[in-house]
Amino acid sequence: MWDGPRLLMTQRAEGGALGLQWEFPGGKLEGDETAEQAIVREVREELGVIATPFEVVKRVAHDYPHGTRVELTFVRCTLDSYEFTLSDEVNDARWQVPADIDVAQVLEADRDFLRELGAK
Repeated sequence: MWDGPRLLMTQRAEGGALGLQWEFPGGKLEGDETAEQAIVREVREELGVIATPFEVVKRVAHDYPHGTRVELTFVRCTLDSYEFTLSDEVNDARWQVPADIDVAQVLEADRDFLRELGAK
Protein backbone atom coordinates (compact mmCIF):
# COMPACT_ATOMS: atom_id res chain seq x y z
CA MET A 1 0.00 0.00 0.00
CA TRP A 2 1.35 3.38 -0.98
CA ASP A 3 0.26 6.79 0.27
CA GLY A 4 2.29 9.14 -1.88
CA PRO A 5 5.93 8.34 -1.03
CA ARG A 6 5.02 6.28 2.04
CA LEU A 7 4.49 2.53 2.36
CA LEU A 8 2.25 0.80 4.86
CA MET A 9 4.14 -1.60 7.12
CA THR A 10 2.66 -3.77 9.86
CA GLN A 11 4.38 -5.19 12.91
CA ARG A 12 3.71 -8.79 13.83
CA ALA A 13 2.31 -9.56 17.25
CA GLU A 14 4.73 -10.52 20.00
CA GLY A 15 5.73 -14.18 20.22
CA GLY A 16 7.33 -16.73 17.96
CA ALA A 17 10.57 -16.53 16.04
CA LEU A 18 9.35 -13.61 13.91
CA GLY A 19 7.40 -11.70 16.57
CA LEU A 20 7.53 -7.89 16.54
CA GLN A 21 9.20 -7.80 13.13
CA TRP A 22 7.82 -5.45 10.50
CA GLU A 23 6.40 -6.64 7.19
CA PHE A 24 4.14 -5.67 4.36
CA PRO A 25 0.46 -6.37 5.11
CA GLY A 26 -0.78 -9.65 3.69
CA GLY A 27 -0.44 -13.35 4.23
CA LYS A 28 -0.92 -16.82 2.87
CA LEU A 29 -3.13 -17.70 -0.06
CA GLU A 30 -6.16 -19.79 0.82
CA GLY A 31 -7.54 -22.38 -1.59
CA ASP A 32 -7.57 -21.12 -5.17
CA GLU A 33 -7.11 -17.45 -4.27
CA THR A 34 -5.08 -15.14 -6.44
CA ALA A 35 -2.57 -12.79 -4.82
CA GLU A 36 -5.02 -9.94 -5.40
CA GLN A 37 -7.87 -11.79 -3.69
CA ALA A 38 -5.62 -12.74 -0.77
CA ILE A 39 -4.47 -9.17 -0.13
CA VAL A 40 -8.10 -7.97 -0.02
CA ARG A 41 -9.00 -10.70 2.50
CA GLU A 42 -5.83 -10.31 4.59
CA VAL A 43 -6.06 -6.51 4.84
CA ARG A 44 -9.70 -6.78 5.92
CA GLU A 45 -8.77 -9.40 8.55
CA GLU A 46 -5.59 -7.68 9.81
CA LEU A 47 -6.53 -4.00 9.56
CA GLY A 48 -10.32 -3.88 9.22
CA VAL A 49 -10.30 -1.88 5.95
CA ILE A 50 -10.89 -2.67 2.29
CA ALA A 51 -7.97 -2.85 -0.13
CA THR A 52 -8.34 -2.34 -3.86
CA PRO A 53 -5.52 -4.12 -5.72
CA PHE A 54 -4.16 -2.58 -8.94
CA GLU A 55 -1.08 -4.43 -10.12
CA VAL A 56 1.49 -7.03 -9.16
CA VAL A 57 4.73 -5.12 -8.59
CA LYS A 58 7.16 -7.96 -7.92
CA ARG A 59 7.36 -11.67 -7.11
CA VAL A 60 10.16 -13.14 -5.00
CA ALA A 61 11.05 -16.41 -3.30
CA HIS A 62 12.97 -16.54 -0.02
CA ASP A 63 14.43 -19.40 2.01
CA TYR A 64 14.58 -18.72 5.75
CA PRO A 65 17.49 -20.24 7.72
CA HIS A 66 15.04 -22.31 9.82
CA GLY A 67 13.92 -24.11 6.65
CA THR A 68 10.74 -22.31 5.61
CA ARG A 69 10.49 -21.22 1.98
CA VAL A 70 8.09 -18.40 1.12
CA GLU A 71 6.98 -17.02 -2.21
CA LEU A 72 5.85 -13.40 -2.02
CA THR A 73 3.81 -11.35 -4.44
CA PHE A 74 3.89 -7.61 -3.84
CA VAL A 75 0.64 -6.00 -5.01
CA ARG A 76 0.08 -2.25 -5.34
CA CYS A 77 -3.19 -1.34 -3.57
CA THR A 78 -5.19 1.54 -2.25
CA LEU A 79 -7.29 1.48 0.92
CA ASP A 80 -10.80 2.74 1.54
CA SER A 81 -9.78 4.12 4.95
CA TYR A 82 -6.73 4.83 7.08
CA GLU A 83 -8.70 4.18 10.27
CA PHE A 84 -7.36 0.74 11.17
CA THR A 85 -8.78 -1.80 13.60
CA LEU A 86 -5.77 -4.01 14.28
CA SER A 87 -6.33 -7.75 14.66
CA ASP A 88 -4.58 -9.77 17.37
CA GLU A 89 -1.96 -10.73 14.76
CA VAL A 90 -0.86 -7.11 14.28
CA ASN A 91 0.95 -5.16 16.99
CA ASP A 92 1.23 -1.88 15.08
CA ALA A 93 0.81 -0.32 11.61
CA ARG A 94 2.80 2.62 10.22
CA TRP A 95 3.15 4.61 7.04
CA GLN A 96 6.86 5.01 6.35
CA VAL A 97 9.07 6.48 3.64
CA PRO A 98 11.33 3.63 2.44
CA ALA A 99 14.52 5.60 3.20
CA ASP A 100 13.46 5.76 6.87
CA ILE A 101 12.89 2.00 7.24
CA ASP A 102 15.54 0.02 9.10
CA VAL A 103 15.53 -3.28 7.22
CA ALA A 104 17.09 -5.04 10.22
CA GLN A 105 13.64 -4.77 11.87
CA VAL A 106 11.82 -6.17 8.82
CA LEU A 107 11.20 -9.80 7.86
CA GLU A 108 14.09 -11.11 5.76
CA ALA A 109 11.84 -11.95 2.81
CA ASP A 110 10.78 -8.27 2.47
CA ARG A 111 14.26 -6.72 2.79
CA ASP A 112 15.55 -6.84 -0.80
CA PHE A 113 12.36 -5.32 -2.17
CA LEU A 114 12.52 -2.57 0.45
CA ARG A 115 16.14 -1.88 -0.48
CA GLU A 116 15.07 -1.53 -4.12
CA LEU A 117 12.61 1.12 -2.94
CA GLY A 118 15.33 3.01 -1.02
CA ALA A 119 15.38 1.47 2.47
CA LYS A 120 18.69 1.20 4.32
